[in-house]
Amino acid sequence: MGLEQVLNARSVAVVGASKVPTKRGYQTIRTLLDEGYEGAIYPVNPKEPSIMGLKCYTAVSEIPGEVDVALIATPARTVPAVLEDCGKKGVKGAIILATGFGETGAKGKSLEGEVLKVAGRHHIRLIGPNTSGMINLKDNLNLVGLKHSPKGDIALLTQSGNMALTLITEAKLQSRKGFTYYVGVGNEADIRFHEYLEFFSQDPDTRTILMYVEGMREGRKFLQQAYKTTENKPVVLLKSGRSSTGKQSAGSHTGALAGMSEVAKGAFERAGIIVIENSDELFPAAESLSSLPPIKNNQIAILADGGGHATIAADTLTDLGVKIPQLEEKTQAKLRAILPGGATVRNPIDVAGGTDDNPAVFADCANIILGDPNVGGLLVVGLFGGYGIRFAESLSLIEEDAAHQIGKMVKRRKKAIIVHSLYNSEKPHSLDLLRYYGVPVYGSLDIACKCIGVLAEYGRYLKRYHAKSDFVLNWEAKAKPEGRQIIGSVYQQDRTALLEAEAKQLLRFHGAAVTSDALATTEDAAAKAAAAMCGKVVLKIASPDILHKSDAKGVRLNLSGKDQVKRAFREIIKNAKAYKANARIEGVLISPMVCKGIEVIIGTKIDDQFGPVIMYGLGGVMVEIIKDVSFRVLPISRRSAQRMIAETKSHPILDGVRGDKPYDKKALVNLLLVCSEIIEAYPQIQEMDLNPVIIHHEGLSIVDARILLNPRSEDKKEGATT
Repeated sequence: MGLEQVLNARSVAVVGASKVPTKRGYQTIRTLLDEGYEGAIYPVNPKEPSIMGLKCYTAVSEIPGEVDVALIATPARTVPAVLEDCGKKGVKGAIILATGFGETGAKGKSLEGEVLKVAGRHHIRLIGPNTSGMINLKDNLNLVGLKHSPKGDIALLTQSGNMALTLITEAKLQSRKGFTYYVGVGNEADIRFHEYLEFFSQDPDTRTILMYVEGMREGRKFLQQAYKTTENKPVVLLKSGRSSTGKQSAGSHTGALAGMSEVAKGAFERAGIIVIENSDELFPAAESLSSLPPIKNNQIAILADGGGHATIAADTLTDLGVKIPQLEEKTQAKLRAILPGGATVRNPIDVAGGTDDNPAVFADCANIILGDPNVGGLLVVGLFGGYGIRFAESLSLIEEDAAHQIGKMVKRRKKAIIVHSLYNSEKPHSLDLLRYYGVPVYGSLDIACKCIGVLAEYGRYLKRYHAKSDFVLNWEAKAKPEGRQIIGSVYQQDRTALLEAEAKQLLRFHGAAVTSDALATTEDAAAKAAAAMCGKVVLKIASPDILHKSDAKGVRLNLSGKDQVKRAFREIIKNAKAYKANARIEGVLISPMVCKGIEVIIGTKIDDQFGPVIMYGLGGVMVEIIKDVSFRVLPISRRSAQRMIAETKSHPILDGVRGDKPYDKKALVNLLLVCSEIIEAYPQIQEMDLNPVIIHHEGLSIVDARILLNPRSEDKKEGATT
């Protein structure tokens, strides 16, 4: 069932209705009445005949009229019985306020499971549990009890009631913006983030979606929906749980799989979501995106009445990846004609006192600057709004007229304008006029720059949007019969780890460059295989029970001649048995030594929230020490593979340093694509580790490969929607 009848309910039962003003069962009814909700309100309390002039009912099932939604404001232990009663009535949705469910441990998870079974049996959709409620501001359906929430065009989804209160209060006190809906997602036990996102993406009154997330139960479905949504509506998200302490806090609060990781951040950004890391930037970012057009060319101009702020803004925007182009000569000429001789007109533009006695010059400059084809948006920094306070009261009216002109420019020019004002806290009328026209104003220069940054980021995303990069895994489509045979054989032998030779063979079937190895079960066979390789060789233990060969002293390098090979064979077998007496030993793998090059690692795993992901970075011990790695949710495109490499700090090494020739990045990109294809082809794979991979000036060599499978009982397509 969709969310229409839940979020746009025309009738509400308040279970746990109360006459006590501090109780939610009182506050909700009071707010619904005070704010003019036009739907039916049914208090449910067996001990009261009426509340606030409304007849009380002993149970939801006794209500004579239709009930779309039940707000359940009773203790957790009572919820299953209340839902059973709601089911008899045919209630479409329920909002469960109580804590004491999955967020509290095993006992709470069991109760949450019971609640879900009852709801599923009666086709009741659930918001929560552990939620502050929901508000539909368009219909005055306020099931939170938070009064005077501002109406607007931003949909708000959070897993924290306090964050919601903060954002709603900020909107009310510092903005002209407001909300279409607020939903406290809570534990996300039934209705998931991607379902809310789909609903808001189709809501004609919602322009931007603002989210605070602690954990997400179906991350891949969310990414798939976000990718569809962000093509038309911006999504702004703050994800908590980056630190280990934050993860613990988030887990106890939501009962979901929590934790901000590089995987999550990269996945969100790839889906077009604007990821915010500082809570004080969250609402301003949403406000800017809901008010202004995106900056299409990633180039902005800075208009200032002081060099200091202009310089700081230029530095901050550069750090955010926004370009500050030089203005065309004819634009500069027009600015020189209205500004004093000391003004700087290249960009940033410093009016050099040219507005002190006439702040209307700001509007004239803005109009000229926005006419420059190199400029996609404008940041005004400094005193605007405060000239009547700082210099002469008579200038206030001039500022107000300038505000009218600047405000109208956004619609006329179809370019964004954001204003930073030192006098924002003074609340002059000129700044309120700017907000009336949808021009955001901030007292913090950092926040103003960040808002320009998110407008440019969204513009860049829309420019590169491609419908094929949709996070959908086409399971088994490119599986090879030989690959299926390898995996089937491994399972038949009651193993979950491929031998290195099997892993390399699977890679070879998909076109990867692997070494030509030989498996020997005797020292004579090892010597014969080594002699056939015409050069130095490597010997490695082959055992499904010894995954980390070096730990077992199961590797020997740079061997030549039959005596060295035979001796190494005997030592490796002896070390393996000493390391793990009951280990199954298939033999010793003989591989040719590869030429020197750049050592990298490629790995895949199943992420708790997003399913299959891939990692790339420097190989060997360096990956653990430097941690210079990048991640992507699979599958990846060629462009994604290229960006993975470019994102690492070490990527310039591949271009060659100090006269060294460049290394074969094309071969590396192709290998990343092969790994993506293999994981998509065989859903049985739980983890793959290629370490090291040696990148040469031409080509590459996969020196070691490890592939782990899911236990046979867990052989499933993780984290995917086909």
